[in-house]
Parts: sequence; C-alpha cells; structure tokens
Amino acid sequence: MNKDLKLPHDGLVIVSDGRKALFIKNKGDDLYPNLQVERVLDAPDNLSTRHQGTDKQGQAGSAGHRSAIEQTDWHDLAERKFAGEVADAVNAACLNGTVKHIVVAAPPRTLAELRHRFSDVVKQRILAEVNKDLTKHPVYEIERHLMANA
Repeated sequence: MNKDLKLPHDGLVIVSDGRKALFIKNKGDDLYPNLQVERVLDAPDNLSTRHQGTDKQGQAGSAGHRSAIEQTDWHDLAERKFAGEVADAVNAACLNGTVKHIVVAAPPRTLAELRHRFSDVVKQRILAEVNKDLTKHPVYEIERHLMANA
C-alpha cells in the first residue's frame, strides 16, 4: 500500500506461510488504513517426516546403485494442502461478494501455491502481491511494511 496502491475500506490482506494465515480487513480507508485481523487459520501440528507415513527411501541395489525413489516430504505436502485451504477460503469470500480488493503477502513457495489455487475471480481482485513472510509480525508492522513496500 504505497502511494500508488490504495486498499479501499473492507479490502482484504492475506498474510500467509505454510503453517499460518491471517485474514486482515482494512477498517479504515484508502488514505488512512486501519488493518484488523478478522480470521486466523493455523495448520495442524506436523510431525517430523520420520514419524509420518511408511515410505522408505530407495534401498541400495546390486553393485551399490541406489533407487531413484525419494522419501516423501510430508512437510511440503502439508504446506501445499494448507495453501489450498487458504485459497479455498479466499475463493469463497470472493464468490459470495464480500471481498472486492485483495493484497497477498507470502514467502515465494506459498505465494506460488496460492496463485496456482486462486480462482480467476480472486486473481482479478488482487491489487498487489508481496513476496515476504509477514506472519510472525504484529499487525501494525504488517501495515507499515505494506504501506512502504507494496
């Protein structure tokens, strides 16, 4: 939300990573934003990869060759699933007409996954994307960062 970007009243800011998503509404206006958290989504606890699944890494074959089979990255799968849940929530909010303007802030992998899963309606309403993880910041810092760098 720099000088060129104006987030209107009730515009939505999505701040997400692979484990947490903040749905923040602008309760101010485009000149004087007042961001307030409306909803928080947290991914369920994710055990270490060795405690998940039964996949075994490829075993050494004859003559010491390794199989091309890799161990499943359960954390990556969980983060992708969570991004899908976040995208579904945003898609639903746009479908019912309550959200007209969106700013998305997420680290690169999450941002790419969200882009892939957002509906065309959501994509048309995105005013800006911020390639940064802001989920651990308080709202006033998120607001300050968006106003300076969006």
